[in-house]
Amino acid sequence: MNSEIVYLNGQFLPADQARISVFDRGFLFADSVYEVIPYYQGIGFRLQQHLDRLAYSLRAVRIQAEADWVGILDELVQRNGGGNLSVYLQISRGSAGYRTHTYDDSMQPTLFACTSPIRDIYEDGAEQVKGYNVIVTADLRWRRCDIKSTGLLPNILVLQQAREAGADEALLVRDGLLSEGTSSNLFLVRQGVIYTPKRSSEILGGTTRELILELAAEAGIPYQEVDLQPEELDHADEVWVSSSTRGVMPVLSIDGVPVADGLKGPLWQRMFALFTRFQHRLMTGEA
Repeated sequence: MNSEIVYLNGQFLPADQARISVFDRGFLFADSVYEVIPYYQGIGFRLQQHLDRLAYSLRAVRIQAEADWVGILDELVQRNGGGNLSVYLQISRGSAGYRTHTYDDSMQPTLFACTSPIRDIYEDGAEQVKGYNVIVTADLRWRRCDIKSTGLLPNILVLQQAREAGADEALLVRDGLLSEGTSSNLFLVRQGVIYTPKRSSEILGGTTRELILELAAEAGIPYQEVDLQPEELDHADEVWVSSSTRGVMPVLSIDGVPVADGLKGPLWQRMFALFTRFQHRLMTGEA
């Protein structure tokens, strides 16, 4: 693991020397927000978009925290050897020195970041992508999923349910509509058109989701942001999920039933090529 050096409240230090208060509200209440940002060859992937979403989450939960995030994260990546790393950044409301549900603006936020290695999907190539098997289950999360909060217990329980069923991810259903995965956004393809759930407070606006839609628009691939019912999965030509560290992944089966012919679809192949071309341009300074 490339996590020997972490960032904590203005200091870069070995992970085993990092300490926070037992009364930190992130620890006690999940009163904190986070981002996960991939770095490829030491370059942040959609870094500004991630930081914009972080700012949105901070405003939404009324945590006041400002820092030179770009400088901090770039230095953290370099101190951990550069290359291909996932950066985890978390800001909690801080500690009152005792356990209390109430808070005030005098609390000093806790700023923490660490890294872990990730694979470079550009180097892997489409033939190395195995694809996902998923299940469909109830969305147990709170109604403000647009806030990237560390309160992830429902996500954890549902993902464990998927793993125990031999699946890689779970697609979530709330009020009769598909929302997203436990840590991914959802796409369906029918007759050459990409469909994805509408942005709302009940899904997280994924930075990779937005990139996929941008790439589709540039390539002339039609897409629609719509309400999607679970039954529509049965008639999809292709199903994908996306996330920052996994890119765009084809779903091969749902609840044990193959999606179409159970193979990686042609539109996914095209989107994967567009996505990895963008990634390569970023790493070479062309993007």
